Amino acid sequence: MDDRRTAAGRKSAPAVRSEASHAYQALGSSEAREAPAAVEAFKEGLDARLVVERGAFRLDVALRVAPGEVAALLGPNGAGKTTALRALAGLTTLTGGRLRLDGAALEDVPPESRPVGVVFQDYLLFPHLSALDNVAFGPRCQGATRAQARARAAEWLRRLGLADHADAKPRRLSGGQAQRVALARALATRPRLLLLDEPLAALDARTRLEVRAQLRRHLAEFEAVAVLVTHDPLDAMVLADRLVVVEDGRVVQEGAPSDIARHPRSDYIARLVGLNLYRGDSDGHVVRLGAGPSITTTEVLSGPVFVAFPPSAVTLYRERPAGASARNLWRCEVAGLETHRDLVRADLSGELPLAADLTTVAAAELDLRPGAEVWATVKATQTHAYPV
Repeated sequence: MDDRRTAAGRKSAPAVRSEASHAYQALGSSEAREAPAAVEAFKEGLDARLVVERGAFRLDVALRVAPGEVAALLGPNGAGKTTALRALAGLTTLTGGRLRLDGAALEDVPPESRPVGVVFQDYLLFPHLSALDNVAFGPRCQGATRAQARARAAEWLRRLGLADHADAKPRRLSGGQAQRVALARALATRPRLLLLDEPLAALDARTRLEVRAQLRRHLAEFEAVAVLVTHDPLDAMVLADRLVVVEDGRVVQEGAPSDIARHPRSDYIARLVGLNLYRGDSDGHVVRLGAGPSITTTEVLSGPVFVAFPPSAVTLYRERPAGASARNLWRCEVAGLETHRDLVRADLSGELPLAADLTTVAAAELDLRPGAEVWATVKATQTHAYPV
């Protein structure tokens, strides 16, 4: 990043990222493959297929990330997110695939020689060094003189609002300050690839909110490639331009956060974004769920589809409702109850397993308890169907 840049004539970071993303997608088309200028223009950025085999586990993840874009690897524990990040950093050896950064092959380049900056989950600051010397460590390793390294470190601390803490040792820093020192240390090496491993996991809830906003601002100014690993959907949605959802070592879905939130394609993603999700075969307005019940939707589709609706769309009754307008009606049993913010979430089994949200007053009036039989309804207008 260069503070001498001015806003005049320069597109916003989101606009640059959007253009880059569309151009990368276009490279998959025949027109792009036949346009040498387009291919030449996008030799910069990350182009990787990360294959790592460890016993019965196999990671096989493809990543293409444009300069100025933030991609988040999102997935459950054990999905392979951290393995992918370590492979990008050179800390885990690839057993197959490729790793290109700005057109250069990195597969055989040792970690210390890669133009990569890493912010680890626990930050790994040197406890005996001041914040300034922690940040200056990278430039010194790259051959800068002590004076040059400390000057660059001071500038990064200033940019991140830590100039007044330059002489502080890590034990004197708050969690948010330590996170920013770790980020400054990574950025001071002028990386072409910035890797962040659960960068907010070590923070308490209150600090996390503030630091998340700060980190988003800093990432928006970063003009090289950034890859974030997290299991927190909110961190991913706020910090990333594009989500890459990994399960069992494979990419199951990728796209803009808003698209993934609207069109989840696995139970894991649906749970993350708080939706009931089903897969079935559509014939007009009716989606049949295998040997189970059907769901009526407003969309007219044919063939394999997903159907989703939020728990808030579910209305519960203790007796079968007479003359209910909802076309979707199922007999269920309360499998469990839990407080969810200011609501009660009911986990229902039966004809159609689903989750329902209702107020504490409504839950009390219905006398909900595990084992209780209820009838669940959802209006067709509150469902959303889309092709598999």
